Amino acid sequence: MKGLQCIAILGLGLFGLVSATSNDSIKERDIPFDLNGSKFVYPWPVKLYQFETQRKQRLEMAFMDVAPTGPPNGKTAVLLHGKNFCGPTWKETADKLTAAGYRVILPDQIGFCKSSKPKTYQFSLQQFAMNTLGLLKTLGIDKVTLIGHSMGGMLATRFSLMYPSNVTELVLTNPIGLEDWKALGVPYINTDISWANEQASTYNSIRGYEQATYYVGTWAPAYDTWVNMLVGIYSGSKGIDYAWNQALVVDMVLTQPVVYEFHLLKPKTLLLIGAKDNTAIGAQWSPPAVQAILGHYDVLGPQVAAMIPNGKLIAFPDLGHAPQIQAPDRYHEALMGWLKTA
Repeated sequence: MKGLQCIAILGLGLFGLVSATSNDSIKERDIPFDLNGSKFVYPWPVKLYQFETQRKQRLEMAFMDVAPTGPPNGKTAVLLHGKNFCGPTWKETADKLTAAGYRVILPDQIGFCKSSKPKTYQFSLQQFAMNTLGLLKTLGIDKVTLIGHSMGGMLATRFSLMYPSNVTELVLTNPIGLEDWKALGVPYINTDISWANEQASTYNSIRGYEQATYYVGTWAPAYDTWVNMLVGIYSGSKGIDYAWNQALVVDMVLTQPVVYEFHLLKPKTLLLIGAKDNTAIGAQWSPPAVQAILGHYDVLGPQVAAMIPNGKLIAFPDLGHAPQIQAPDRYHEALMGWLKTA
């Protein structure tokens, strides 16, 4: 009987029951300037969610917790960053949301930015979702408006599938995972090769990729802020571990597709898509014939919107992978207009 009870408890765990433990804590003071390898100055005070995970590793998840600047509406928005982004890249969006009365939480996922860079960790979207829910539970937050960009959109999708009762509205901004790259022919590569590629990252390589993909060949001086943010981490005190974590993230997004589950999403969902985006993880090491069929967001956006039961698509035909940075006025008009009616 005890064995059956144990199985039942484990089964409940598989359905995503997560609560803050007595070991979870929030650190708000004595935050070092060089925090887990990042010296980038954040727009609001950085706090640390400290918790145990994967063989009782004590890790730190950096986050910003921004109070409403307008009349509070009682809602909390959680903004999830992409692979080549950090919490501060959501600054303008957070400003719009706080002015509208939202409390805004901006976490850095484990392995990113100002969060811990573990030497051994199984990177999965499920683990990231559990970590994020643990943070929210520790802060006493139950229901959220969940907004994810790029990899953060892929994570927001997984979070919403695991914890549908915790998400009131879901916004996906140029999420990755709209197609299964490995099923379309992207070859698998050893993580040591990805690690070497990550360690070779420079200002020029990062800018070149972002200019071609995020901003459709254009460039503005303000974009340098986000390039230099990444350069500082790659060259910082945790640079080697950061590059390794990023290699494991590449493996994660390649091998954990969400495209087959969009039809299971329950929250009202908005897809905000820069249609000139061509992001496709693994395209750079794929054969030309495979490259040619990947990353067509002008096609993928409508396809995925049609899969989502309560989905709506707003497309920006002339924008790339980061519409919230490339054309913030247009992006935020669409976002805030939808949230008012959601």
